[in-house]
Amino acid sequence: MTRPGFVLEVDDRTPPLVVHEGEGFRLESFPRGTRVVYPPESLPAVPDVDAAIDEALRNPVDSEPLPSLLFAGMRLTIAFDDISIPLPPMKSPDIRQRIIEAVLEMAAAAGVDDVELVSANALHRRLNPDELKHIVGERVFRSFFPQGALYNFDAEDKENIATLGKTRHDEDVQIHKRSAESDLLVYVNVNLVAMDGGHKSVAIGLAPYSSLKHHHNPQTMVNSRSFMDHKKSALHSSAWRMGKVVAEHVKVFQIETTLNNTIFPDAYSFLQKREWEWNIADQARFVGIRRGLAIAPKRVRHNAFHSMRGAYGLTGVVAGEVEAVHEKTIAAVHRQQLVPVQGQSDVMVLGVPFVGPYNVDSIMNPVLAACMGLGYYFNSYRGQPVVRKGGAVILYHPVTQEFNQLHHPSYVDFFEEVLSTSTDPQVIEKQFEERYATDPWYVHLYRTSYAYHGVHPFYMWYWIAHALDHLGSGRNVVWVGGNRKACARMGFRAATTLQDALEMVSDTVGPDPSITYLHNPPHLVADVT
Repeated sequence: MTRPGFVLEVDDRTPPLVVHEGEGFRLESFPRGTRVVYPPESLPAVPDVDAAIDEALRNPVDSEPLPSLLFAGMRLTIAFDDISIPLPPMKSPDIRQRIIEAVLEMAAAAGVDDVELVSANALHRRLNPDELKHIVGERVFRSFFPQGALYNFDAEDKENIATLGKTRHDEDVQIHKRSAESDLLVYVNVNLVAMDGGHKSVAIGLAPYSSLKHHHNPQTMVNSRSFMDHKKSALHSSAWRMGKVVAEHVKVFQIETTLNNTIFPDAYSFLQKREWEWNIADQARFVGIRRGLAIAPKRVRHNAFHSMRGAYGLTGVVAGEVEAVHEKTIAAVHRQQLVPVQGQSDVMVLGVPFVGPYNVDSIMNPVLAACMGLGYYFNSYRGQPVVRKGGAVILYHPVTQEFNQLHHPSYVDFFEEVLSTSTDPQVIEKQFEERYATDPWYVHLYRTSYAYHGVHPFYMWYWIAHALDHLGSGRNVVWVGGNRKACARMGFRAATTLQDALEMVSDTVGPDPSITYLHNPPHLVADVT
């Protein structure tokens, strides 16, 4: 039987614990009394994936079966989540490939011949052909890509954006025109965490800046009390309002999948285990990998991590009406990731790993490291944050002042120009956002190269607004091993060791603070009461 997650209290018998720190990891000895929140072990995978997919498509929730929605002469569009999930990427065959193939087989049987496939990448970078092929598979790629029927959504292609109306909050609802005008839009989702899926899929994944700015802003982010609880997230509330407008105009057949916690391949399987349960082979792998990484050239170390493919197992697939599907999906995500935690702590400790949603096969620059730690991991809770209001967060990451010029050109200018002026999200939004969002060069790179949209670094900075508001000051954020100059530019502090970091925040949390370490990845959601 799969063991649930649990909370360990560090004592004299507790061994040093693994902490991720970018393209590497260390063993850290935590002070006695530290709470360590471990994720649940992986739930059993579905034994027959193809049968599970077929069952979901033929017996959806609150919807007619997919074959009944397909007919000759119709216009069918299949949209799918881009490379931002899962993390790390899934080993082949990707679950999206298997679902898309099943949908296409049903469409062919019904005589449907007007089919297009679109990556719902919003303002993310375009996927290159190999990345598209990995998601949809060789057969689908060869059948659709050369004809231009498999492509990336272009949020700056004004002629191919449809306006559907406004929400009751006066939010503009615009999405991909082909999707809006199709007889059926099938959306294929991977719900890696509770933040994904639901109305967020279409209303955000297929939307331009003019729609996204209504919820990707400092005010909305500050009022999102955990992105992992869509019923208490202002971001999700906006997406749900937009999704209801979409539903009035577009027939959407939502397909959502959930995965287990087996995110590391066999060579790194020790990272799935609790440290005191490591056997001799696990210890040898850890020592060997640490030593190898220490002497490996930077590019070799980078490739070792970014070539990693997750060994996920499918735990469920649900299809049908968006909201009905998502309720079942969230329940499945919680079964895998939820861990009960009693009360808050003065200090939360987090390790930031090598990959996030926006640096796949790329570089986790300082802004993305902040977003991953203070945006995603800080918000890995339900109920209330793990750290008390006015507390401190200690993170592990080198925060190297390095940027991928192909993927993140506007991040360079954001870091040098914008953050040198202010780190306040509201000031940044008012003074700089529109200029970056409409800059012709950034738009050109987004449309023709593999660059994130010019406004993207702003959104990543807004993502940390809730954490900064909760902590009260960026000075209550300390990065162990972080580049001091880069941390200072973002308004944070850097320390050499955990003990140094604890001393630096002692004026805020006292000399003997309560500490909670979130031991992830694998993924977890702390259910804090």
